[in-house]
Amino acid sequence: MRLVVTGGAGFIGANFVRTVVRQFPDAHVTVLDSMTYAANRASLADLPSDRVELVEADCADTAATDQLVAGLTGPGDAVVHFAAESHNDNSLASPGAFVHSNIVGTYAVLEACRRHDVRLHHVSTDEVYGDLQLDDPAKFTPDTAYNPSSPYSATKAGADMLVRAWVRSFGVRATISNCSNNYGPYQHVEKFIPRQITNILSGHRPRLYGSGANVRDWIHVSDHNSAVLRILERGEPGRTYLIGADGERSNLQVMRMICELMGVGGSDTAGGDPGFDHVTDRPGHDLRYAIDSTATREELGWQPQHTDLREGLRQTIDWYRDNRDWWEPVKARVETRYAQTERVL
Repeated sequence: MRLVVTGGAGFIGANFVRTVVRQFPDAHVTVLDSMTYAANRASLADLPSDRVELVEADCADTAATDQLVAGLTGPGDAVVHFAAESHNDNSLASPGAFVHSNIVGTYAVLEACRRHDVRLHHVSTDEVYGDLQLDDPAKFTPDTAYNPSSPYSATKAGADMLVRAWVRSFGVRATISNCSNNYGPYQHVEKFIPRQITNILSGHRPRLYGSGANVRDWIHVSDHNSAVLRILERGEPGRTYLIGADGERSNLQVMRMICELMGVGGSDTAGGDPGFDHVTDRPGHDLRYAIDSTATREELGWQPQHTDLREGLRQTIDWYRDNRDWWEPVKARVETRYAQTERVL
């Protein structure tokens, strides 16, 4: 099996590459990554160089992408398209980069797969569906209408639509997955969970947008990637598969859990110090995400293994505590950027 993994030096992509190398001894992976701030060579540094090749190029570079895809000639070969700009805050400040990576990049990948008749799996997000009310019992399904809220989610929705059009118009053998919020090792410190963990490890107070009532459906990155592998193995081209682990928690609940696990704060009632600060909310902040992954589980026989969020957070905290050299070089820059927009309430 030979794979081209776009965005394979980023959070989910790097974990995917590590999983492939561990589970498939004969697999070879070419990582295509433009190495923006969100990518990190150190996430792949300990993998065998004869099995993992890093090509530093933009997937929107049609010549570079085409050359790599052309080498995929075996029946089990495929492109796994993780590459994307993905941080909502950044999409509000610089939406153009999201149009380039998420739409133009996906177009280039699709055209390469079309020219060389290569299997493609496109990794997307539940944010394309917009949000749900906090008291709504519904969850997102593959039939939920798209209703994106930010430049990030809008460009991912556009990318999904391109994939569907290339399947129907040109017969590209592509599948799509829409996944809920990931957490785990190798996640950039600008993201919610690692930001709070590394703030505490750095001796700073964690920061929570608004009241923290917004709900996310958390899934461990290894569970996400096991589902992607199952889709590659058994998925039907043209289908969309939703990936979730029934991990709905409010941001406030997750923050309290992290603080408790790390021995920070006490009570945020009756004037007690919770150990974190509430800051001005993000514009257009989606209320709730929730994934119904029933079809994926029943049709593909996939099940998440990390269903205890508290234990998953404990393991994630341990990883960041043990790998300070991975995240410390970028921590100060991230917090400087946040300081320009956040105000303690």
